Amino acid sequence: MGTYGHSLRFGVEVFGAADGDAVTAASEAERLGFDVVTFPDREAEGEGDAPSLAAWTAARTSTVQVGVSRLQTHARPASVVARGAASLQLLSGDRAMLALATSPAAEEAVAVIRAMQDTARSRVTSPGAHHRLAGAEPGPALDREIPIWLTGSDAAAAALAGRVADGWLVNLDEAGVEGLAELTRTLDRAATEAGRDVREVQRGVTLSDEEIFDIDTLVALSVGQGVSTFLVRVMEDASEDLLRRVSDDVIPAVRQAVEAALPPGALSSRRLRRADVRARRRPGIGYDEVPENLAERAVEPGDPAFGKVRSTYLRGGDPGLVLRPGSASEVADALGFARRHTHLPLGIRSGGHGISGRSTNDGGLVIDVGRLDDITVLDETARLVRIGPGARWRDVATALHPHGWALSSGDYGGVGVGGLATAGGIGFLNRKHGLTIDHLRAVELVLADGTLVRASDTENPELFWAARGAGANFGVAVAFEFAVDEVEEVGWAQLAFQAPDPAAYLQAFGEVMADTPRETTPFLILGQGVAQVMAMVDSADPDVIVRQLQPFAEIAPMVQQQVVIAPYAAVMNMFPEAPHNGRGEPISRSALTREITPGFASASADLIRSGASHWYQIRTVGGAVSDVPPDATAYAHRDARFALAVMGTNAQRLDRWFEPVRRHSHGLYLSFESGRDPARINDAFPPDTLTRLRRLKTELDPHNLFRDNFNIVPALARSAS
Repeated sequence: MGTYGHSLRFGVEVFGAADGDAVTAASEAERLGFDVVTFPDREAEGEGDAPSLAAWTAARTSTVQVGVSRLQTHARPASVVARGAASLQLLSGDRAMLALATSPAAEEAVAVIRAMQDTARSRVTSPGAHHRLAGAEPGPALDREIPIWLTGSDAAAAALAGRVADGWLVNLDEAGVEGLAELTRTLDRAATEAGRDVREVQRGVTLSDEEIFDIDTLVALSVGQGVSTFLVRVMEDASEDLLRRVSDDVIPAVRQAVEAALPPGALSSRRLRRADVRARRRPGIGYDEVPENLAERAVEPGDPAFGKVRSTYLRGGDPGLVLRPGSASEVADALGFARRHTHLPLGIRSGGHGISGRSTNDGGLVIDVGRLDDITVLDETARLVRIGPGARWRDVATALHPHGWALSSGDYGGVGVGGLATAGGIGFLNRKHGLTIDHLRAVELVLADGTLVRASDTENPELFWAARGAGANFGVAVAFEFAVDEVEEVGWAQLAFQAPDPAAYLQAFGEVMADTPRETTPFLILGQGVAQVMAMVDSADPDVIVRQLQPFAEIAPMVQQQVVIAPYAAVMNMFPEAPHNGRGEPISRSALTREITPGFASASADLIRSGASHWYQIRTVGGAVSDVPPDATAYAHRDARFALAVMGTNAQRLDRWFEPVRRHSHGLYLSFESGRDPARINDAFPPDTLTRLRRLKTELDPHNLFRDNFNIVPALARSAS
């Protein structure tokens, strides 16, 4: 026995709970520095429902772990317990716990609750004698697994805890100190026989208000028997004096004595995943080498959060590890881990929406910066805003709206800031206000070697040039500073047309665009026999909106229309947020063109009729985008007036029909090109731009750590180390 390496925690188990006094006692415990509050599941007359009390307490507290103890699984369906506990976990910010009473139904209950947390499964089935399920849907997806403890003071409870539980809670006055030692040995034997590490199971005792003051016993239990959690049993009307005495006299004394008796660093709050979770780890990854500050939020294939982080918007994935840093220093640590694992694919993810961006893989590493999502106004007068890469554009638009501001940002609010703001940003305001990158005034990046740098016109200007159009090759952006635009309400139009002749429609669309004022930015989706135009007019004047849209309405017979005046934020929030559950590999091709020539239109029509593409979209550019000199940013195709994106399900078939379209184009936009052909890099960047990028790549990332998304190979490529 001895210590099992778990940090000490102190808490209260509140008995007699019937009303708000229980929550008051819990809140007082938090204020005094306790770590855990539980409510026993009992059927005593006049007592409240323990899960309800736990939920109410979670709403009134912010730091303590909150849960139900002695939960009677024979009286509650395990699937219902799982849903309720998951809701508590989400609402409390990962502070939920369960302590099930040991019973014949408990082992099945643990299995069902765990299965319901595993969102990597599609369905959960349990043919058990006590808890039966037939194809239940798991979830909701959690960031952290809910720890499941077992309560009981006999050998059967100890053995079951050793086999399946995350923790074991025993009444000390029932087991006794010597009896506890024997039960602990029973638990350890059961854990070992089940193929588990005995450190997977935390040990806890509940104490009366007299036992809690026996400091020597508590220290001996911790140092000699590995007990790390001490709960004092109190009534709901427990005096504040009792809790204060424990806080002032017991907790610091026990902590000090235990620390003195053990070697430095012997105790840790770092979780040790269960054997069944570790069994799903992928080879070649040093999971135990993940830095301490990243370990708690890291997601492995067996974790409950894996189901919601494995895939992106379009691409299905099965990464071996997802790191989720929450600061620039943690990003640097994540990249340090990546440098030690250069044999693995490496994906960098902000919102996980990008079509060309990998941001997931099979068996590799993903660094997800979604937690870096702050949006802050730096200078009201200059309209200068600082935005984290993990923010979504819907949130940016919502935050800017009260100021009367907006920032052109693609066509869908669920996209993450990081990917779009380093690639270009072709959005509904770009003909009037330019690309997203044209508003960038500074960016902070963590380079391949872990160095945090700031790039702007005056600081690291060459990196600032590269970051605007090819930033994913040079570092992980951790903050952007944008000068945003004053934008009142806008005209937003959705128009549908009959288009039996795609080539004729395309040419007519191009001709109308030649005379369209830059206030209007339309996007065209063209299919077999139908066309849809979505357009934004940067004006709240109905006459201006109608006048600028009317030429599009006259291209072909209109079958549907909707034109409204709305805030830009409303357009960005038009589609509901949904989990990313991509499947397979996206197949997307991109082309930029200066004009829609007859050849381009004819080849496009052949592509559409072939059925090789199920998505054909043209985004209009030009206007303010073309006002920027081509060598001002790494996005150099400033003369393009149209950006085409097509998608299909069969790469060879799509390429066969897309190649004639490509021959009539003048480059591509890398955010919509998923092809892995190295030649595509020459389409994305003109020769002089690419030479300049490779020179900088050699300087900043000579070992090509950032190689997954549209890789710019260093001019003097060296092997990774």
